[in-house]
Amino acid sequence: MRDRPRQHRVPGLSARGSDRPGPPAEGVYALLRTSVLAGLAIAALLFPLAAMAGLSAKAGFNAIDTLSIEVTETDPPLTSYVYAADGETLISLFYDEFRRHVSLDEVAPVMQQAMVAAEDSRFYQHNGVDYRGIVRAFVANNSSGGVEQGASTITMQYVRGALQLNAESIDEVIAATEQTATRKLREARLAMAVEEQLSKDQILERYLNQAYFGHNAYGIFAAAQVYFSKHPSELSLQEAATLAGLVQAPSAYDPIVSDQTDALARRNWVLDRMVDIDYLSRGDASEVRGLPIELTVSDPPNSCIGVEGTPSEYGFFCDYFRRWWREQDAFGPTPADRERELRQGGYTIITTLDPDLQKLANDTVNDAKSEESKFAHGAVVMEPGTGRIKALGLNRTFSYDQSDNGPHSNPSFDRKGNYPNTVNPVLGGGAEGGYQAGSTFKIFTMLAALDAGYPLNYNIYSPNQVRTSFVSATTACGGNWCPKNSSAAMAGDRDMWSGFGMSVNTYFAQLIDRVGADKAVEMAERMGLQWRSEGDAYYASEERRSGWGPFVLGVSDVQPIEMTNVFNTLAAEGEYCEPIPALRIIDPQGQELEAAAPRCHQELDKDVARAATDAGRCVTETARKGAQCGSWGTSPNVGQLAGRPVAGKSGTTDNNRTSWFLGYTPQLSIGAFMADPDYIFNEVGTANTTVSKQTVGTIFKEALEGEPVIDFKAPSREIQFDGKD
Repeated sequence: MRDRPRQHRVPGLSARGSDRPGPPAEGVYALLRTSVLAGLAIAALLFPLAAMAGLSAKAGFNAIDTLSIEVTETDPPLTSYVYAADGETLISLFYDEFRRHVSLDEVAPVMQQAMVAAEDSRFYQHNGVDYRGIVRAFVANNSSGGVEQGASTITMQYVRGALQLNAESIDEVIAATEQTATRKLREARLAMAVEEQLSKDQILERYLNQAYFGHNAYGIFAAAQVYFSKHPSELSLQEAATLAGLVQAPSAYDPIVSDQTDALARRNWVLDRMVDIDYLSRGDASEVRGLPIELTVSDPPNSCIGVEGTPSEYGFFCDYFRRWWREQDAFGPTPADRERELRQGGYTIITTLDPDLQKLANDTVNDAKSEESKFAHGAVVMEPGTGRIKALGLNRTFSYDQSDNGPHSNPSFDRKGNYPNTVNPVLGGGAEGGYQAGSTFKIFTMLAALDAGYPLNYNIYSPNQVRTSFVSATTACGGNWCPKNSSAAMAGDRDMWSGFGMSVNTYFAQLIDRVGADKAVEMAERMGLQWRSEGDAYYASEERRSGWGPFVLGVSDVQPIEMTNVFNTLAAEGEYCEPIPALRIIDPQGQELEAAAPRCHQELDKDVARAATDAGRCVTETARKGAQCGSWGTSPNVGQLAGRPVAGKSGTTDNNRTSWFLGYTPQLSIGAFMADPDYIFNEVGTANTTVSKQTVGTIFKEALEGEPVIDFKAPSREIQFDGKD
């Protein structure tokens, strides 16, 4: 908003008169002429603007009345506040204009008085237009041949601001602010109409919430916060006078700059005006006049970046929330409209983020892998039965300043890598494809088989290498896809328990061949996966998915959040819930919106989900009684660390380019991964293949400490053995 060009009274000059001698005799005629003109100008205010445009008086009055109603109902842009699940920990603010509405009784009376004294001393006497002020300004301006004084009342200023806020085009903004008689007349007539509809206190409240005070502080709440780090109800006399003096020209009287000479003079002028209209005694004013302007400046965070641009520990969660909001139809027809609503709608948002779990997840992943590493290591913590995201830990710093980042992993790239600083949605929520998840994808084939009636004890002899019916581009196996196990010790008779627990490739290659790759792909879609890369979309298409055998080994890209939610669905016994970062969303009127409600439905038969969990326990609980888990499980350390029943699945890709573990208990689901987001061909190495398992186990141990140990419900004997022991 541009600084207002209106003149103000010189500091120290009495508001009641002047010592200046009267005009010389030869100026009497000029004064008489300007007085007549001023009288005509005042008379013109009594007519609606439309009358000057040739319209009927009735039509003009109707237009003014309609427009005045719009003006009184104007809602200025408000800041949205985003909190953690405790309702107290501030995650970030979102705003185009830092403003929060406060009622008049939340503003210190001395602030109200200071604003009236500075901007419109006859506010409580006039009807929206101060005729004395108009005469004074008209005479001064006519004598000088330019604009020397303004005559806008608080009501007129409010009208002007409301017209700007309601403008739908640049032309309308210009029309609301241009220095013309026509604009002034319309503004004055609207002010008179507004005064017929609103009380003086209502007008002052709206004005205080609308006015610009500089430094991106819109409204008195923001001004009190930015300049003095306090609520407007707590403002002192000298603070109130300082803020009231800013409205006319925030840049000219800026007290934050090193030289406060102009700011002090303007503040003291406001004090004098308060004395002139009996808001303040001269003695009290004198006590304050000699005081310096003492500021406690605040720089409110915005759009997931902390104070003064510093990184926020909640930045990645905050950014995920923002991306989620942009996808919600409840907030507008397009992503841009929804983001505008977030930045201007004044919502109070309680997110699902648990500050303690967030700290635990962040500390755990950073202890495991430094943020200076090229490899991103992250963890997603979710709640079964709601889809609520409790924490997003990542060994990265959410920051736009990437000037000191390390080199790119691909030496042929001449730009820096995305570590340690980045704003990339590494954990999900963006359009990026994600990372291959390896053997974790075996879950989709097992679920498809169980859903189709195959029991857990479905046995297939699984050699070290097997030839499938799927066509392969290579000729090494006669044009067919012939996967191998990662170890010769995996060969033998296997069922879903041992095949899943030991992660036997040849068992699942044969199982997907029998169940149908199209059924496995369909199951992945049912569990929330999307095909973001061109290659994945090609093979997942209706006409090609039945031939996509390698899908079982995790050749598709997936984002950590959506993959964690797959296992979160199993933890909830087949109840699928969309991942959601919001717990409560409250609009400025205090109404709670349905947009934050969990969006859940029973996607899998409970017995199917319980059966998959039973096999998933073979991964972490090799010695579990009653299950044929084979010689070992791939991740017993997860169960040992957690100290309670845990199910899940590990996954690595060819040449160990990524490393995953996805686990769950009835109370919590956790997914961890490691990969190089800059260069997917950069191998994490064998030494890092257990890091994700260690991270998940550690978070389970500490997050659930003191919580009751809850066992999983067993699947039916029919789905385990198909009627056979």
